[in-house]
Amino acid sequence: MRNVSEFRQGKPGFYPDQSIYAEFACAEFGLSFGDLDGGSGLLFIVASTNKSLHFGAGRCSWYPQNNATASTLASDKYFTAKILAQAGVSTIEGEYFFLHDRYRAHRPLGHERADALAYFRELGGSAFTKPLTGSRGDFAQRIHDEAALSRYLDDVAKYYDAVLIQPIVEGIEFRIFLLDDDALYCARKYPPFVRGDGVHTLRELFAAHNHALRARGLSPASPGERDPSLEAVLAKGERRDIPGRMNLSAGGTMVLEEAPSEAAVMLAKKAARALGLRVAAVDLFAGIGGEPGAATAIEVNSNPSIRLLEESDRGDLILKIWHHTFHTMGLLGV
Repeated sequence: MRNVSEFRQGKPGFYPDQSIYAEFACAEFGLSFGDLDGGSGLLFIVASTNKSLHFGAGRCSWYPQNNATASTLASDKYFTAKILAQAGVSTIEGEYFFLHDRYRAHRPLGHERADALAYFRELGGSAFTKPLTGSRGDFAQRIHDEAALSRYLDDVAKYYDAVLIQPIVEGIEFRIFLLDDDALYCARKYPPFVRGDGVHTLRELFAAHNHALRARGLSPASPGERDPSLEAVLAKGERRDIPGRMNLSAGGTMVLEEAPSEAAVMLAKKAARALGLRVAAVDLFAGIGGEPGAATAIEVNSNPSIRLLEESDRGDLILKIWHHTFHTMGLLGV
């Protein structure tokens, strides 16, 4: 088996992972791969001797074995929580709130910006907030006072129509990746961090970190502009975690590990089944309240990135995922 990195060589930095992994899998399975967008990788075709299928990367749905209804429902975090709760899956529920007056005639009362402040008070003045249909950890963060919430809603309104506000839950975060009813792998998630160099202040390190996030189209981290500790200079090599979101795209890390419990695996499987997804990555908290078997779903991703597998030299798992895709769509036999 060739190495995935061979297929990344010579590709521009913006070239999508999905397209690289598709080309890698085509070479292994004897299928043809063709880029249809002048080398961008955003649109490509995969063909066998008797069938061809178009794929999209970027903002497209990556896994055609997931039907459109299931994928769309999973992209709405409020709908996902409602479906999971109805199916008896432990999850973090919350409320959604619109940030614009557009389409106000088409929605029920109780979900406007003023209602968001009232709900925030019901949660005790602290909450975890994120765009209702966001991804990659964009604008996902903890808020601890009303003034900060108002500033947050102003910022998010420039890019999104609605937010989800949830109670803060503490636990160890994991991702379980599923193909049908097979838990293919589990990974533990760790927060982003900055590393000291003995010269620059924390404020300067955070500024560089945020500059990199903005270049990738993501919201900056919010360490607290008035915090006097930001003027401290970390020793060379010293780490400072950035709490909140743990997404790889936002600078977080994931490490392949055994699932924290069989109960967590069963929760993930039940969540994917409830949404009707054949490919899913279920993010969950385990060890809630110090109980090893206590777990709750955070959200379900119908379009999960698998960059971790390349970084972990698990090309075999990348091939297993693509074999499932190609076989399901009729490009491969058993």
